[in-house]
Amino acid sequence: MNSRERLLAALDLKMADRVPVSTYSLGAGTGHSFEYSDPSYARLVRVIREKTDRLFEWSPSSNHRFLHSAHPVEIDETTRREDDATVTERTVRTPKGDLHQVVKVVDDIHTVWQTEHLCKTIEDVEKALSVPYEPVAYDGTGLHETEAELGDGGILVDDASDALCSVAPLMEFGDYTVWAMTEREHFQKTLDRVHERIMENLRRQLDVCVLPLYRSCGSEYATPPYLPPELFERYVVPYAKDIVELIHSRGAKVRIHCHGKMGRVLDMIAATGVDGIDPCEPPPDGDVELAEVKKRVGDRLCLFGNIELKLLERGTPDDVEAEVKRSMDAAKPGGGYVLLPTSIPYGSPLSEKTEENYLRYIDAALKYGKY
Repeated sequence: MNSRERLLAALDLKMADRVPVSTYSLGAGTGHSFEYSDPSYARLVRVIREKTDRLFEWSPSSNHRFLHSAHPVEIDETTRREDDATVTERTVRTPKGDLHQVVKVVDDIHTVWQTEHLCKTIEDVEKALSVPYEPVAYDGTGLHETEAELGDGGILVDDASDALCSVAPLMEFGDYTVWAMTEREHFQKTLDRVHERIMENLRRQLDVCVLPLYRSCGSEYATPPYLPPELFERYVVPYAKDIVELIHSRGAKVRIHCHGKMGRVLDMIAATGVDGIDPCEPPPDGDVELAEVKKRVGDRLCLFGNIELKLLERGTPDDVEAEVKRSMDAAKPGGGYVLLPTSIPYGSPLSEKTEENYLRYIDAALKYGKY
């Protein structure tokens, strides 16, 4: 079987010739990510492209401007250097007043931190929502070239995240949880308003192109201990169901991305009708072992996971191989499993230790994944 067939079989809960092995988005795309221009990643990227089953992230271009709207809004931006970091300050000028945000990127760490969130109060949230909604337009130019580049080496994946993924990060995390717990009606009404935008935009996006798989983020903001299960059911489940139903109606599949402790909400996730879940973190970062996830929902969901990135960065090659075997033993039987790390490395340069562990991870997956 080729990689495309292998991944689609796993999503259909079937056994292929072997368990698909992925490195998440690392080395799986078109060359726009940082690892393609970093010489320390060159060998690993080559091996990933030669030996793994690629989850190739691609999105159509769009005229999105702010909070799922294409409506013109003035955003003033200044950038400065602070020690070893680039700091960007943004002022969003909404109809109800200005919002201020600060983000920081540390040199050689390829991720972004919000050091000041846009919203500090409910009044700020209303300012953000005062920007009128204008549906986003999408352009699928480049899809056919991307499909040709990937060939049968994997499948294309895009994001279809829920309202919580946009609403929760408006505030600092502690403020968000207080808002969600103590102002439940306002919080849900905010989700409803953002969800309407998301659904209309998703319809328009799917009219332009439909990919085999969509990843939906956001649910991890509402897992225990951050929020109780009854609020997960309220803030996640109905919105995820709508997204899943729409994507299914276009013939594609959805996997939910949910880090952390999902044991008490796992059945709720399955009840959304979703096709898969990642990254199935093992304890102590998660709270349910992979074998238990397989037992509880493996007949309904394709499981993606559950090799911890910290193991790939800090463990020994023998540790990595042992964990790959353990994961295979837990989730391989009967099909419906994709071996996957919980994240990707963000630092440059890539350490020799991490490279060696990734190479062992791939070789062990090919060794223990055969049916």
